[in-house]
Amino acid sequence: MLGQMMTLPLTIASVLDFAVRFHGDTEVVSKTVEGPVHRYGYADLAARAKQLAHALGELGVGEGDIVGTLAWNGYRHVELYYGISGIGAVCHTINPRLFPDQITYIVNHAEDRYIFTDLTFVPLLEKLAGQLTAVRGFVVMTDRQHMPSTTLPNVLCYEDLLAGRPTTGEWPSVDENAAAALCYTSGTTGRPRGVLYSHRSTVLHAMAISFPDAFCLTARDTVLPVVPMFHVNAWGIAYATPMVGAKLVLPGPHLDGASLVALMDEEGVTTTAGVPTVWLNLLAHIHETARPPSRLRRVVVGGAACPPAMMDAFQQLGIETIHAWGMTELSPLGVINRPTVRTEALPTDRRKALALKQGRPPFGIDIKVVGAGGEELPFDGTSFGNLKVRGHWVCGGYFRQEPMATHDQAGWFDTGDVATIDSGGFMQVVDRSKDVIKSGGEWISSIDLENIAIAHPAVREAAAIARPDAKWGERPIVIAVLKPGATASPEEIRAFYSGKVAKWCEPDEVVIVDSLPHTATGKLLKTELRRLYGQAAGLSSSPPNGP
Repeated sequence: MLGQMMTLPLTIASVLDFAVRFHGDTEVVSKTVEGPVHRYGYADLAARAKQLAHALGELGVGEGDIVGTLAWNGYRHVELYYGISGIGAVCHTINPRLFPDQITYIVNHAEDRYIFTDLTFVPLLEKLAGQLTAVRGFVVMTDRQHMPSTTLPNVLCYEDLLAGRPTTGEWPSVDENAAAALCYTSGTTGRPRGVLYSHRSTVLHAMAISFPDAFCLTARDTVLPVVPMFHVNAWGIAYATPMVGAKLVLPGPHLDGASLVALMDEEGVTTTAGVPTVWLNLLAHIHETARPPSRLRRVVVGGAACPPAMMDAFQQLGIETIHAWGMTELSPLGVINRPTVRTEALPTDRRKALALKQGRPPFGIDIKVVGAGGEELPFDGTSFGNLKVRGHWVCGGYFRQEPMATHDQAGWFDTGDVATIDSGGFMQVVDRSKDVIKSGGEWISSIDLENIAIAHPAVREAAAIARPDAKWGERPIVIAVLKPGATASPEEIRAFYSGKVAKWCEPDEVVIVDSLPHTATGKLLKTELRRLYGQAAGLSSSPPNGP
């Protein structure tokens, strides 16, 4: 017997329709590439998204066609999110921080019909345009006054494209399982891989990140996604804010600490989200000026492990740090660290230790860790193995690729992370499987070593890698960047590890450098660090209390 309930499709357009009906005057505020601050309401956003939809139809873009975007976090980019997917086409956000040959590869692999670009990226596209075989034309996301002189072929002006188009009309009927958005991985271990999200998965993910035990988004919040809209769709925030009626603030290309703090204060931002490298710059600016954002209450940290020193720094400012973990393949939210009644009752030191774990899954996600033989390991907080995930917004395979080992177990995705899960369901990433350091048969977490280094008062950023060793197989070394004006010797930093980890886990060497390489999504580029600093050592002396 079936239930007698209405069945309405979970589509991205329905999210915007809801916002128009019940939160139409709630603001969307943008720092623009051109300079001025732009503001309007969700009703205005929807009207322009409808104009865009009409224009796309006249350009010949229809259901299943893929449209690329190369743009910062701004109101026009949000219009593209809704206008493209609203007609059944696919919004493909392109990360401009990828290498040019990677951008060429993913645009051609996706077969983008048009590319919409901010002014910033016109020079980049001019260099690549001749290699982008399927692209019919380019749309510069500006008005006629700011249109550049460009060699791009078949170039259009965004505001001219929208001008005079109807602002009303019903969205076409779209299957909730139809493709809505496309993101590619950063390609650190080979070619970038495409992840094709559906309307249904996107809406469910947006609902999940809004939960009180996730980002805790409400109509009383003002939300600033610092995480780029070209990085896993800004973690779903551009869908979640209209869903709950929150004010949305977009920083454009202005991501330095001073600009972010000023924007947060001017617009009354309560919640923000981004990767640790961004928050390092923000905290450095706050430390210099002694002026934290006045209304900021929550900072979501993802993309890489949150260092304890960063969490402590925000706590001293009265700002809650929400530790989260995810992947492009997970839309991206996998787990998020919010307390339970049991964990809130723990002693302070244990609560702080627990807060450093990546967290527990929301409804819609299931996780497990498996051993070398594929056996599921217990939730005991100590047994570590390969982390596998399944759920309503987890990819079931890669776009236009043959099945891969990541999906070798039916119904599960192998994340490539090594993790533990405790009895409360809190997951902790021990390392990426390719980054864990295996010394004398024992595993050493590079994340633990990095967190200790960053806790040193002189260290701004650090990376731990394995160096081949003739006796122990591998031994850890740490590459560190000092804070501006700070001094510390490699020996001082190495001595800082004493008593914080077992003797055999301490790094054999500390190297101080001016900067560390990062991926296009802000993560440490350890492949490059291993190339530069991971050359094999000779027969080592035995580490104290060696493994």
